[in-house]
Amino acid sequence: MLNICHRAGTRARAALLPPIALAVFGFATAFAQAADFAQVNPGTPLSFPQDYGAHPDYRTEWWYATGWLETPDKKPLGFQVTFFRSATGGNLDNPSKFAAKQLIIAHAALSDPALGKLLHDQKSAREGFGLAYAKPGNTDVKLDNWTMQRDSRGNYQASIVSKEFTLKLTLSPSQPLLVQGEHGYSQKGTKPEQASYYYSEPQLKVSGAIIRAGKETVVNGSAWLDHEWSSSVLDNASSGWDWLGANLEDGGALMAFQIRDKDGKAVWAHATLRDATGKVTQYAAGQVRFVAKRRWTSAATNTTYPVATAIELAGSNGEARDTWDLLPLSDNQELDSRRSTGAIYWEGAVTVQRNGRPAGRGYLELTGYNKALKL
Repeated sequence: MLNICHRAGTRARAALLPPIALAVFGFATAFAQAADFAQVNPGTPLSFPQDYGAHPDYRTEWWYATGWLETPDKKPLGFQVTFFRSATGGNLDNPSKFAAKQLIIAHAALSDPALGKLLHDQKSAREGFGLAYAKPGNTDVKLDNWTMQRDSRGNYQASIVSKEFTLKLTLSPSQPLLVQGEHGYSQKGTKPEQASYYYSEPQLKVSGAIIRAGKETVVNGSAWLDHEWSSSVLDNASSGWDWLGANLEDGGALMAFQIRDKDGKAVWAHATLRDATGKVTQYAAGQVRFVAKRRWTSAATNTTYPVATAIELAGSNGEARDTWDLLPLSDNQELDSRRSTGAIYWEGAVTVQRNGRPAGRGYLELTGYNKALKL
C-alpha cells in the first residue's frame, strides 16, 4: 500500500519523542536525505520467510492491516492497525542506545457508523530499550503496548490498547500471498527507482474482541494486510494518492491505486485482480481510472474527499471497462495524524460493487486532499 509515512513529517514526529532524544533526532534527520539507503530494484524477487520481517536498510516500511468486523448482533465495524518503520539515516556508527537510528510509528482506528466519526489513536517513538522495535526475520513489531506478531503458522496477533478502544485480534491466512507488481517490484512512477517491494495477504480470517467503555464484544470478520518497503520518494509532481484493497465475496481480491498531481490528474496507476480460481491479472497505468462519484467535506478540517468512488479497469485492447463502485460504511472516516506522520487523510471501510452487483468489502485510502504531501 502507498502510505503517508513517505511524508517527512519530522517536526510532528520529533514532538512525540522523549526530551532527551530531541537533539539526537534533529541531528539525525539533517543527514536523512544524504544517507545511503538500500534501493528497490526490478528483477529481485521476494524471499520468504525473511521478507515477512523488517528491512532496516530501507528508508520506509509498513505493515498495514485493514478489515471488516461483525458483532454477535450483526453490527458492521471497520478497523485499521498500522505499524511504520522509518530510518533516520543518521547515527549509524553511534554506539549509544539513545541514538535515533529508526523510528517506529503506529496508527489504529475503529469505524462505527453509529458514532458518526472515526475512533483513532497514534503513537511514535525511536526504536530501542525493548519498548519500540521492528524485528527482521518475521513480522514482530511493537510500540509500547501496541504489538503485531506473526507466528510459525502465519497467524497474526494484533493488540492495541488505547483510551477509547482496545483491539485483541487474530488474523489467519486462508489463501496464498498476493505478490504485487513484477514479482514484488511495484512501480510508483515513470522512473524505475520510484518503486517499492510489496506483497499483500487478502482474505485473512479475523477473530477476537474489541473493548469499549469497559465492555468486551466478541467479533469476527475478514482483513487485508499489506507489507511494503522502499527508499524512494514519489515524483515531485505528485500530491497524493487513492488506494483500495478489497476482499471479494467469491474469494478473489482486488488492489488498485492511483497517484495524483496537484490538479487531481493521475500521474501513475496500477491494479491487480486475483479471481476466484487464483488467476492474477495486472492492469497497467492506462487501464486504471478512478472516478469520483460523491464527495464529503470534513467539518473538522474543511477537507473534501471523494468518499464514493468508482474504479474502471480496461482490457489491454481497450475493450469495455469493468466498473467497481466503492461506497463508504460512513462518510466521516477521516484520520488526523499530525501528531505522528504529519498528515490528514481519509481511511475507511467501503462496500464494493462490480458492474452494479454486490462484490465484496474493502478499505479505501485517500491522501493529499487536505494539502499536497511533501514527499
